[in-house]
Amino acid sequence: MPEPSSTHETAALIALLRRGDRAWHHYAEIVEARGSALAVLQEGAPDELDVPTLFPPADREDVDLDAIVAEVDGWRAEGISVLTVLNERYPQNLRSIHDRPPLLFVRGTLSDADERSVAVVGTRRATDAGIAHAREVAGGLVDAGYTVVSGLATGIDTAAHLGALDRAGRTLAVIGTGLRRTYPAANAPLQQRIAAESAVVSQFWPDAPPSKRTFPMRNVVMSGLARATVVIEASHTSGARMQARFALEHGRPVFLLASLLEHVWAREHAERPGTYVVEDVGEIVEHVERLLAADTLTV
Repeated sequence: MPEPSSTHETAALIALLRRGDRAWHHYAEIVEARGSALAVLQEGAPDELDVPTLFPPADREDVDLDAIVAEVDGWRAEGISVLTVLNERYPQNLRSIHDRPPLLFVRGTLSDADERSVAVVGTRRATDAGIAHAREVAGGLVDAGYTVVSGLATGIDTAAHLGALDRAGRTLAVIGTGLRRTYPAANAPLQQRIAAESAVVSQFWPDAPPSKRTFPMRNVVMSGLARATVVIEASHTSGARMQARFALEHGRPVFLLASLLEHVWAREHAERPGTYVVEDVGEIVEHVERLLAADTLTV
């Protein structure tokens, strides 16, 4: 069991987030800078201390931290860990991006080895060729010692997870719902398997349903967890295209399969610094290893 102080820090951060008075990643910055969510909860954020507000800290509704602690203990009892930005087990890759979530819910076990991870993403409406490429790329990455990160969606994501599991490798599923839910429902057995063999990760409250807002947020976390992103198949409306943009903003390389160049968006991305057009997983591994060796991949 964690130390009571750690649990109360987690509860304090949850109380701050439930206020809903600022973007979540702002609280990640504030809490890390202060070094304590309890201190921020009790004293206010730095920008609140000297500026009058409608509801100053002393007049806010009292927070029942013990009730939140009991809630966190209940999540842990059902196998859901809560990692805040103050926890040393919070993933280092994710910690380095500006829009990191202040906490993660995890079912399963994160490993130090997951710092060597690559996201493999793509469309839900995948072709047979795309499915085969996703499994091949995921398997090749596992063989090269990488963890495969994907989003548990149908199509390319599912193929990427299965390709990693087929090689007895690690794969992280970053989902756009809370951990008590599965989307799509058909992937419930896969979600359970990944939790048992690696980890399923969410930034949302355990009962949170899927929405148009949660999936782009999920893509930010996928990009942040991985050292690079590989796009297998994606149209101009695909979340994978959005993740490619996030990855470049995070300073992480993006790999596009050459077959994607039939799309205007992919040809435009191919011209951006940090984007590589590749034919196979061997090229991906070669580029990533070279960038790691040169220390030009963001940590």
